[in-house]
Formats: sequence, structure tokens, C-alpha cells
Amino acid sequence: MRLIGGVSLAFILALTFVLSSFGPPVTAQQRANGDARKQQDGQTIFRFDTFDDEQLWTNVLRMHEAIPSVDPVTALGVGLKVDVDALPSALVAALRAGKVDLTNPAVTIELLRLNAVVGVIGKVDDAEQLTSIGITCALCHSTVDNSFMTGIGKRLDGWPNRDLNVGAILGLSPTLDPALKTEFGKWGPGKYDPRHHVFDGTNIIPLTIPPDSPPTLPVLIPPAYGLRGVGFETYTGDGPISYWNSYVGVSQMGGKGTFNDPRIGVFITQKPDRVTPKLPALLEYQLGLSAPVPPTGSFNAAAARRGERLFNGRAACATCHKPPTYTDVLSGPDSSVPFLHDPAEVGSEPLYAARTATGKYRTSPLRGIWQHPPYFHDGSAADLLAVVNHYDTVFGLNLSEQQKADLVEFLKSL
Repeated sequence: MRLIGGVSLAFILALTFVLSSFGPPVTAQQRANGDARKQQDGQTIFRFDTFDDEQLWTNVLRMHEAIPSVDPVTALGVGLKVDVDALPSALVAALRAGKVDLTNPAVTIELLRLNAVVGVIGKVDDAEQLTSIGITCALCHSTVDNSFMTGIGKRLDGWPNRDLNVGAILGLSPTLDPALKTEFGKWGPGKYDPRHHVFDGTNIIPLTIPPDSPPTLPVLIPPAYGLRGVGFETYTGDGPISYWNSYVGVSQMGGKGTFNDPRIGVFITQKPDRVTPKLPALLEYQLGLSAPVPPTGSFNAAAARRGERLFNGRAACATCHKPPTYTDVLSGPDSSVPFLHDPAEVGSEPLYAARTATGKYRTSPLRGIWQHPPYFHDGSAADLLAVVNHYDTVFGLNLSEQQKADLVEFLKSL
């Protein structure tokens, strides 16, 4: 067979380019349709894709053996949520009439069969036996609006599930060592320690704990909304959203995929990779989740205006919390490198940071902050006034009580 020479190949490539230029241009509507499809794909991944993490939750933890004894009251009590839109109308009516026994574990299996438990994917066979369990991003980073009853309502994607007691749920596993269950049991609602261990597809491997550090340091489950334009979204700025999605999807959720970071000594390779190809659509969906607007009447508008002047002026909050994203993590000389703060600089505890890739903290973005108390990575500030008091002390601001109250009202307005 005669080979195509360099000149002929160049001619063919040029001709291909010329011919392609006469094709129909991509219209704004087509681009919009493409964006909408990517958003839809991302939503499906966020809500329903386990990335084959059944290899952890079913094969290793054997949660499918434990859950059949868990009734809905107990499940709701550890923070699991139910999507009311996934329930058939007859079941909704029966629930409303009080005709469903929420102390019956069989109801839990039915909710899983209906794919109604937010962030939990269970497979139920024809004999009504639960055969596998997996989890999705929505388990931690979604909740419901409680419009039907507490724990049952319409999905709120991106809202952190601060009721979710991951440690208590893991404690149901029939395979975990009792000492490990005790450690997990110390996390409490709304917290998780992503620097405690990794899962490599076969084994749960403890991560190296720095000297003088406790065995586990759980942090608050963060919101996944309001992230567009933020950059380096983790507490310690280890990487952008897709870096963290990959780390969590592979090493924490137990999805089948590849994640490597020499900074923390984590090297996981699994084939086929079920995580990496889905990161772009997942990113697009998360970036589209806007921070929730403060409820009407939830803050004093006049006080908030005074607080904004303080925020940008005398209190100098905007030095680090730069509008409109209210963070300075991209303000360094190289936007591909996060601008971070030493723990001592901002009065934060240093132990969690020491277990991360950077050893520092990024300035937290503030949009939607009214929605997710407590505050700081470890939940050490119970409310926004505690946040203001912290910085008033650390930076010696000497704010009056009225000024502190005004700053709080401004923060509630974001």
C-alpha cells in the first residue's frame, strides 16, 4: 500500500479544514442545549452515581447486611433524608394519613427500592432482599426542605447535610473493628474526617497522623453551592473542585478510579476508572448551584448596611474576604497557586491543617453563610457572633457590641 507523503498529508489536512469551515456554525441555542445537557448529566452523577463504590459499602463494609434491621425513624435520626418527589402518590397519601409504620424496617427497604433515600443507592431483588448498597455525592452535600415532615421533602442540592451522622452509620458495619467504630462515633452530626484513611479498592488504609495529633479530627461537611469563581474550594486549598471530587470519590466514597497525590502520599489506581471521566459534568453542575438567598425578614437591612461599611472599612474583613466571592484564595501572584494563611495568622487550630497537602487554610467564601452554622472548619464557632468575636480578639479590632451586631446582620444578608 502506498504511503501518503508529507506534502499530500498537509494538503488533505488543509482541505479538511477548508471544508469544515463551510459547516453550519454552532448557534447560541445549540451551545445552551449543550450546557443544559452537561448540567443534567452532572445532576444525575451528583445525585445517583456511586462510581461503583459498592466495592466498599457492600463488599467490605457489608452495609447491605446491617440496613435491613434499620427502621425509618432510626434512619432519619442519623440524618438520612427522603426525597418526597421520588415517592408514589399513594405512599405520600398513606404517610400523610399516618398509615405507614415508620418503625418497620421493611419500609426502609421499600424507600431504597424507590430510590428515595437521598445519596444512598440500594438494590432490592424480587424477594425484597437488599443485595447491595452504594452512596453518592448527595449523601453529604444535599438535604431536603422538610416540606413534608422533618427529614422528608424536596431535594436541596449543594446544601451540607449537617444532620448526617456518618460515624454512626459506619458503626452499623458488621466488619469494622470496635476501636475504629469508637473513633468514628466521636465525629457527631455534620462532620467527617477526610484525612483519617483512604480506601484503595480493597483495603481501608490509615493515613499518617502527625505527632501530638489526635487519632481523628473531623471537620464540618461544607456546602457545595456558591462555588463559581471561588477556586481551591477545600478548607486548606489543596486543589480545585475536581481535585477534591476525585479524592473523595475514589479514596473516601470508595469509587473505582485513580487518584494520586504525592504531597499526602496517596496513590490509588483502579481500572476501569469510573470517576475521572465524570468530573467535568459534575463540576459544571456544582458550579451552577447558587448560594441560597436569605429568607425574607431574616436580617435587619439598615443594620446590614452599617455592617457592610464596617466589613469594607474599619473592621477590614474585606482584606481577606474580597467581594464578590468573599475569599482571597485567587489573589496571589499566580492564580494557579492558592493564596493561603498560616493557622496562627488567623487564629485557627493547626492540627487539621498539618494533616493536609498545604498545611494552611484558605479564606472561606461567605455567600450563603446564613444557612450553615456552626462555622470554621471544625465548627468551633456556634454562630456568626462567635465568628465576629473570634476575629475581634485575634486582630484586636476593639469593636463595640453594636458594631459586632451590625457585622452579623451583614453576614446574614450574603
